[in-house]
Amino acid sequence: MKDLGARPSRPQKHAASSNDLGGETQLKRDDRSASNEADLSRRDMIKLSAGAVIATSVVGLDAKAAAQTASSASQAKAPLFFTSEEFALVDELSELIIPADDHSPGARAAQVAAYIDFRLSESWEEEPKKLWHDGLKVVEQLSNEMHGKPFLQASPEQRIALLTRISQNEKKPEKPEEVFFKELKSRTAYAYYTSKIGIHTEMEYKGNSYLKEFVGYDAT
Repeated sequence: MKDLGARPSRPQKHAASSNDLGGETQLKRDDRSASNEADLSRRDMIKLSAGAVIATSVVGLDAKAAAQTASSASQAKAPLFFTSEEFALVDELSELIIPADDHSPGARAAQVAAYIDFRLSESWEEEPKKLWHDGLKVVEQLSNEMHGKPFLQASPEQRIALLTRISQNEKKPEKPEEVFFKELKSRTAYAYYTSKIGIHTEMEYKGNSYLKEFVGYDAT
């Protein structure tokens, strides 16, 4: 997996265990502990092993509406690396991993898909490019096998079932779809956390501020 660099520091709010996120429904709230590892997610080390994790971004949407929402992002600007269909799929997948909630917008608003598209377009390495092309094909194949339709045409519950399936072995991925999920989540997290929305809205980073008075310690 390509290392995209150090992630921004976070405000100290909630400490979360790396193995305690499988059944959580409030993905954002549980994972704002400080970390410097770029491959950890904004809802740190989410497993997506429970459907409720992803459901927060798709509850109340029918399949047609969700597909239209995902595809609309691809129409705004022509992708540099992905095809338009691939871009729409990445846009939807990233939003399912980091959905909007009452605290901050999700991956779509932070233009995560566009960031991933740009980074892949400028990469000199062929391996990550192949991983993404092949991985997205596998997602579509699995969706057709499981539900008889492409991912963006599937219902919210069907998409949840597919993501739950490919995320089950995140720590030790073996199957192509499992390897791709780990890469997808890592890039999504990094793109989000280095965006203006991720840094300032989600993490509430205010920047450095001057102290009017330095209160030192009297050691005498």
